[in-house]
Amino acid sequence: MEQQIALELKNITKTFGSVVANKDVSLKVKKGEILSVLGENGSGKTTLMNMVSGIYYPDSGSICVNGEEVQIASPKDAFRYKIGMIHQHFKLVNVFTAAENIVLGMKDEKGFRMSRYVEKIKEIAAQYGFELDTDKKIYEMSVSEKQTVEIMKVLFRGADILILDEPTAVLTPQETTKLFQVLRNMKKDGKSIIIITHKLHEVLSLSDNVAVLRKGEYIGTVKTSETNESELTEMMVGKKVSLNIERSQEKRRKDILTVENISCTSRDGVKLLDKVSFTARSGEILGIAGIAGSGQRELLEAIAGLQRLENGEILYHNSKTQKIENLRDKTPAEIRQLGVRLAFVPEDRLGMGLVGNMDIVDNMMLRSYKKGKSLFLHRKKPRTLAEEVIEKLEVVTPSANTPVRRLSGGNVQKVLVGREIASAPTVLMAAYPVRGLDINSSYTIYNLLNDQKKQGVAVIFVGEDLDVLLELCDRILVLGSGRVTGIMDGRNATKEDIGILMTKSGSANSKKTKGGAQS
Repeated sequence: MEQQIALELKNITKTFGSVVANKDVSLKVKKGEILSVLGENGSGKTTLMNMVSGIYYPDSGSICVNGEEVQIASPKDAFRYKIGMIHQHFKLVNVFTAAENIVLGMKDEKGFRMSRYVEKIKEIAAQYGFELDTDKKIYEMSVSEKQTVEIMKVLFRGADILILDEPTAVLTPQETTKLFQVLRNMKKDGKSIIIITHKLHEVLSLSDNVAVLRKGEYIGTVKTSETNESELTEMMVGKKVSLNIERSQEKRRKDILTVENISCTSRDGVKLLDKVSFTARSGEILGIAGIAGSGQRELLEAIAGLQRLENGEILYHNSKTQKIENLRDKTPAEIRQLGVRLAFVPEDRLGMGLVGNMDIVDNMMLRSYKKGKSLFLHRKKPRTLAEEVIEKLEVVTPSANTPVRRLSGGNVQKVLVGREIASAPTVLMAAYPVRGLDINSSYTIYNLLNDQKKQGVAVIFVGEDLDVLLELCDRILVLGSGRVTGIMDGRNATKEDIGILMTKSGSANSKKTKGGAQS
C-alpha cells in the first residue's frame, strides 16, 4: 500500500524585490517519511520551509496538506494544519521552566491546569524517547535539552509534520545519535519529518529521500539508499566536486605558540578559561572541539589580545628575532609592533571581523591603512586583493565596491577568511570559518587552511563538525567548561572519543589522552 502524501508543494515561487528565492518549486513529503532538503547557501531551503510554517507567504503556487489545498498566512495557520518548525536559533524564555515554555500561548476552554499539562508532556516524552526535566529552567539547560523543549512545543500542539533547520549544528555525536533515534520513533508513529542540513553523512544515515535545490529551483528528489555524497554534491552544485580533505604529513614542526595555564573569569564570576595549556606548531592544524560555550571563543580572543587574563602566559616563538615574546595582556596593535604575524577569523563576522557599511576594498584596507606614509590612502593593492579574493573564493557580489552588509553570511565569511590569509600570518586562528557555508565553499576553505599548513603556518581551527576535525586536523584539543579535557591525535581519534571528552568538566593538567597526542 502506497504511503499517503502528507504535504505537497506545487510550483511555489517567492521573490524579494529583484531576488528570486524560490522559483516553481514542487516537492512531496509522505506520512511516516524523513525527507532531507539540501542545497548551497542561498538556494532557498529555509525560505521554502518558512512558507510552509507560515512565516512567509508564497507569491504564487499552492500548498496541500493531506491532499487538500490550504492557505498558510501565519504560524498560527500552520499549527492549525498540524505543521511545526524547529528553528536553528531557539525561541525560548530563559527564566521559564521547560513545561512553562511548552505550554506558553496555549488556550484551554477547560481551564488552565499546569499539573494536567505536565502529565501530558511526560506522556509525549515517554512515547518518543525524550529525556526531559519539566521543572528545569531554560538557562540551566544544555543545547540538546533546549532543542528537546522546542520539539516538544510543536508535538504538544499536535504537529504531524515537523520541520527541523540544522538540528545537529551544535550537538555532540552522542546527542545527535539520541536525536536521530527520537526522529525514527516519530517516523514509526506516522509523523512526517523534513530536515534542512549541510551534513551529508547525516542525510545518508537518517533520511528516506533527499530533495535538492539549486539557486532557488528544484533539481529533484532521490532515494537515500540509491545515492551517495558525491552524487548529492553534484546535484547541489551543478558540477563534480572533490570531497577529499588532504592531510599532508609535515616532517619538521617547530613550536610557534605556547599557551601556559591561562585563566579568565566573566563579569558574573563564571570561569571562562581554567588553566588552559597547549602548544601550536608550524606546519600543523590544531583543532579545537567542545560543546558551544566551552571557552573556544575566549581562548582565541585571549591569544589575539582581546581578552584580559588573570594568570598564565602566551609565548610566541619569533623565528626572525629568535626571541620568545609574551603576548599576554598586549593589545592587537602591540602584538603587531612586536613583529608577530597573527591572523584571526573571529566567530562574529560583522561585529568583530568586518565593517558592514564599508565595501570589500575598504575592508581589505583595515589591515594595512596604518602602513601608509602620507595623508592619502592607496587603494590599488587593496582593490587587487579584493578582486583576487572574489575570484578565488567565488564570492557572489555585484562588485568589489559592494557594502559587506549586503552580502549573504557565507560570502561575508569568504571575504574575512580571504583577507586574513592574505596577510601572510605565522599563526592563523579561525573560529567556525565554514559556519553557514555550503559544502562546496566549505571545502574551498579547508583547502586554503591546508595550503597555509604546507607553508609552515601554525593553524588553530575551531570547528563544530567532528567528522571534519578528524579528517582535517593533526591534533585535536577538547575543551569542557573552560578546561582542557584532552588532546588527541587526529589520525587515531574517533568521534565517540571526542564526544566523551566534550561532556567532561575537564582536568587542568590534562596532557595526554587516547591517541597519544601530547600538548
